[in-house]
Amino acid sequence: MTANDRTSGIRTALLAWYEVEARDLPWRQTEDPYAIWVSEIMLQQTRVGTVLNYYARFMKRFPTIDSLAAASIDEVLKAWEGLGYYRRAHNLRRAARLVVREHGGRLPPFADGLRALPGIGPYTAGAIASIAFGLDEPVLDGNVVRVLTRMERIHGDPSRSAVRRALRRTAEQLLPRNDASRFNQALMDLGARICLPRSPRCHECPIAPHCGAHHSGEEVLFPQKPARRAIPHIDVVAGIVWDREPFSPEALHLIARRNDDDMLGGLWEFPGGRVEEGETHEAALVRELREELAIDAEVIRPFLQVDHAYTHFRITLHVYHCRHTGGEPQAIDCADWAWVGTSELDAYAFPIADRKILDALANSRRGA
Repeated sequence: MTANDRTSGIRTALLAWYEVEARDLPWRQTEDPYAIWVSEIMLQQTRVGTVLNYYARFMKRFPTIDSLAAASIDEVLKAWEGLGYYRRAHNLRRAARLVVREHGGRLPPFADGLRALPGIGPYTAGAIASIAFGLDEPVLDGNVVRVLTRMERIHGDPSRSAVRRALRRTAEQLLPRNDASRFNQALMDLGARICLPRSPRCHECPIAPHCGAHHSGEEVLFPQKPARRAIPHIDVVAGIVWDREPFSPEALHLIARRNDDDMLGGLWEFPGGRVEEGETHEAALVRELREELAIDAEVIRPFLQVDHAYTHFRITLHVYHCRHTGGEPQAIDCADWAWVGTSELDAYAFPIADRKILDALANSRRGA
């Protein structure tokens, strides 16, 4: 079999499979480049099942680029709340404002123009260009990388530039002209449903006859990645700072808004921070409240412990009830602050770990 025959066989088999097995996803029911762009940003480092819970609600809230560009960052973060990787929401809004200001409210219909927008890298630009505009651009998301490294037995860490170049060449050679949209989505679906990371379903794969790793029995050896490093663990404290006796009818507690450039930037949280070596939790919390908000507080009692995993580290969040004892709050190491009643908290966008505190607070109030 010649190389051209093999390439043709892969295309034909994959597209025939996709014709029957394509996932029914809401962003595939539209040709609106804006809607496709939003879906691709949401799908960055996030499973389809998770995105499905947010996409329709987000599009209803911001149905056009103009509506997204006109929204405040607080409104956008609230709609994004719980989806994670909040830098994506910041970049999405920034890009929308740029598109309205410099492109008349229309996404640039070519890959280079898309890559110039905040939050759009080579993969996302290729996906939008091929799916929304029908351009012959390859995609290299995690699912596609897995399919290609196995099919061609491409050695090396896919995050390395040389391996990435080899993958792009392979994707470009496979791409059928004038049918990039269907082919790219077929590759993505194949990686998501058949060419799985740990237990690939090779007996169901339409391109198994053309897969080098399958023929050599080495499917699970690809893609090759460096050994995982130990994930750091950090102890963090947070204070539910009340202006009077906790849970009294008129009591308020203090929340702080994270700086936009920080991790989880723009979200609100119960103030606090990292426990330094040799510190007790209580001492760390008193120090952090002074450094962040210039207030004094009395730590009353422990309330909750939350374990949460981020991409590159894990935290244990130790939460305490505190009483404000002095000092007018100032935004020293935060973007803003507010005194808020328990019933008002849901209007603010919080990270997932702090949402667990809110749930526990609501349960405690009901039981008080």
